[in-house]
Amino acid sequence: MAAPALWQPQEQGLREICTLLEAHISPNSDQARIWQQLQHYSQFPDFNNYLVFLLARGEGKSIEVRQAAGLLLKNNLRATFSSMPVPSQQYIKSELLPCIGATNRAIRSTVGTVISVLFQIVRVAGWIELFQALHKCLDSNDLDHMEGAMDAIYKICEDVPEELDIDVAGLPERPINVFMPRILQFFQSPHASLRKLALGCINQYIVVMPSALYMSMDQYLQGLFNLAKDPSADVRKLVCSAWVQLIEVRPSILEPHLKNVTELILQANKDSDDEVALEACEFWSAYCDVSMPPEGLREFLPRLIPTLLSNMVYADDDESLADAEEDESFPDRDQDLKPRFHASRLHGSETGEDDDDDDAVNVWNLRKCSAAGLDVLSNVFGDNILPTLMPLIEQNLARTDDDSWKERETAVLSLGAIAEGCIAGLYPHLPQIVAFLIPLLDDKFPLIRSITCWTLSRYSKFIVQSLDHPNGREQFDKILMGLLRRILDTNKRVQEAACSAFATLEEEAAEELVPHLEVILQHLMCAYGKYQKRNLRILYDALGTLADAVGAELNQAKYLDIFMPPLITKWQQLQNSDKDLFPLLECFTSIAQSYIKSFQALGPGFAQFAEPVFQRCINLIQSQQLAKIDPTAAGSLYDREFIVCSLDLLSGLAEGLGAGIESLVAQSNLRDLLLQCCMDEAADVRQSALALLGDLSRVCPIHLHPRLQEFLTVAAKQLSPQSVKDAVSVANNACWAIGELAIKIGKEIEPVVINVVSCLVPILKSPEGLNKSLIENSAITLGRLSWVCPDIMAPHMDHFMQAWCSALCMIRDDFEKEDAFHGLCAMVAANPSGAVGSLAYICQACASWTEIKSEGLHSEVCQIMNGYKQLLGNSGWEQCMATLEPAVVQRLARYGV
Repeated sequence: MAAPALWQPQEQGLREICTLLEAHISPNSDQARIWQQLQHYSQFPDFNNYLVFLLARGEGKSIEVRQAAGLLLKNNLRATFSSMPVPSQQYIKSELLPCIGATNRAIRSTVGTVISVLFQIVRVAGWIELFQALHKCLDSNDLDHMEGAMDAIYKICEDVPEELDIDVAGLPERPINVFMPRILQFFQSPHASLRKLALGCINQYIVVMPSALYMSMDQYLQGLFNLAKDPSADVRKLVCSAWVQLIEVRPSILEPHLKNVTELILQANKDSDDEVALEACEFWSAYCDVSMPPEGLREFLPRLIPTLLSNMVYADDDESLADAEEDESFPDRDQDLKPRFHASRLHGSETGEDDDDDDAVNVWNLRKCSAAGLDVLSNVFGDNILPTLMPLIEQNLARTDDDSWKERETAVLSLGAIAEGCIAGLYPHLPQIVAFLIPLLDDKFPLIRSITCWTLSRYSKFIVQSLDHPNGREQFDKILMGLLRRILDTNKRVQEAACSAFATLEEEAAEELVPHLEVILQHLMCAYGKYQKRNLRILYDALGTLADAVGAELNQAKYLDIFMPPLITKWQQLQNSDKDLFPLLECFTSIAQSYIKSFQALGPGFAQFAEPVFQRCINLIQSQQLAKIDPTAAGSLYDREFIVCSLDLLSGLAEGLGAGIESLVAQSNLRDLLLQCCMDEAADVRQSALALLGDLSRVCPIHLHPRLQEFLTVAAKQLSPQSVKDAVSVANNACWAIGELAIKIGKEIEPVVINVVSCLVPILKSPEGLNKSLIENSAITLGRLSWVCPDIMAPHMDHFMQAWCSALCMIRDDFEKEDAFHGLCAMVAANPSGAVGSLAYICQACASWTEIKSEGLHSEVCQIMNGYKQLLGNSGWEQCMATLEPAVVQRLARYGV
């Protein structure tokens, strides 16, 4: 039988595709049109054959065109290789293998990339020939072939390292067992490219640690020691990366060699190549994070700390130096506006992460890594680093000439980095430190002004704690006014640092800010009039944090008149499709919610602004729901974040206005919009919608009534095991909303009770891996359902009583826990004998209270406890008490048993 004919390209097709690829890589071409043409060509079954032909055999074509063919082939293989005709699959594989050792490095690299992607699809068993070709190239002693094979292996190790460590039919050894000895030999290669690739390959295996590497560990470690002073910076960087990974995931392997490794890392931390020094610097935080014995580092501190300080000085090419020259007259660039992400509302969670990043451009560099290392060391060694560090800081601060401003800036950064770890030693000197820092807020160099803002913010907690000390209040006032001055700085970088620092001070100072509210608001609104987009977002955050900090104090006409009119004006100016609405929506949400935190409803001051804010939220949700179906009619593309932010602001209004929101809801179509959002396919939309459902259930359930059963059905659906697994935060809010509805609508919840309970019980019985908030809300909602429907719940209590009581023990004392215990008492009263088997658990739950403030509930619990004592008799009761901890029995005495 004749061999099948090999595929051959047609000359015309080859020319057309080459022309198209030339246009594709041209910067001035119409990319949209070219993309359409490429899509058209991709419909032809042998299009990918042309691409691999150009990559492998395109002599005479430009390297750039051949690379473009390879990269397009790579993308196509990901999407279509499995469905290609077998002859095409075989042709592509056969053409790639001879090119592993192509003479041109760019072609070799592209071939390696394509091979790696194809390998991820077919694996070793589907391409035995690849394994054989790589092995042959590694043994060839030809540099191009060895480098090409190593490049392909490196990319495979980077993507799917575990795939080379499996048994494969037809191969006597696992591939990694065959490759490992050869790769380790390349550590001694005279060619830096091979040493670099060999190190890169093996470093990928530190985490998965195949037996091939474990058995060769001594050889690997010796290789690392030998390469630590390699002439190639790329190799030295990979050696440092290996030490960092080993200390992170395999510290026991390094322990016998720790002193030598630490010495080498310390030397590398001073490397003339910043990337090597940065990789080495990561070692210090990694060492401390894995809780290695601190004694291993102690002897190095006198040399390490000066090295870190030296590396914290701004490098001459640091992008921040150029950025710092921009004053407020420079318009923001698009790249300055970092993407922002709104976190959907989660009932029962504490949100808010501190961001101590003082740099506008979030590029991790040696300066930042060194400062982070100093921070970590201060937390491990505390005041023990001060004798080495403080003379260096004082020396740098004493250099007052203009040429030494970077060293002074480093000294201020160091004081901020050690603020938490060394506070015991620094606290007695805090007045002097602050007194020294305050004048630096007015330094001529903007980066000294900005870092001083950050450093003062790091001491905020301790500054507030010192208010009652002599001159403590005067010190606080100076810092407050200093930061407010810098908020109005002409330099954008300083504005940002001052705003962020002020937000940190607000969180710590809280009600201490009240006497200064007028001057604070005047400064913030003055900044509001001059800030550009990027810093405006930070200003909104500072204003929202102020609302959180002082609560209802802000709800006075004299304050509202300062800040609300400009915010409302901006609110009205922004189009419904303008993403600058997001931070403004979040700011309004904080303002609205702040009052509920002070247990005070929004007063008439804010209420006048509520109607336009409420209506705008409704309009935003409507316009986005239209954009989802018909972007042209809506005039904008769909972006669900508008819906999420609007729902969260409506929740804030519902919390703040309380029953006062009722008239706004009555005049709107919020109920129907909300039901749609509760059924949205996007989890974050459902999450925020269900949070709003719960908030509206509290304050105006009557307006949910016409579609009540639909709301209940949709919410209950979020609690199925699969839904909990897919979107636990959505389930959390659904659970909470059902509980809130149950309290308000009573028996009308009956149709969904059994369905909801059947979903909540598995959550309580298997809480491992679920978030704490969901478990607490499940326990509370189960209690609320028991309170309003005890007759339905009581017959089933033996299925969930023990797990439920265990969850109730974990809930802090508050009104929600009271509701749950009303349910417990109602259910036990309805079926006392059904709970006897769980009596010890009920006792533990009742003992978990610090104090039941509701007299009615306290009386109910007393009745339950005494009822069981009578039911069991003295001996039965004593028997039950003997199973409990003495502390639990002692706490039960408050119920008269």
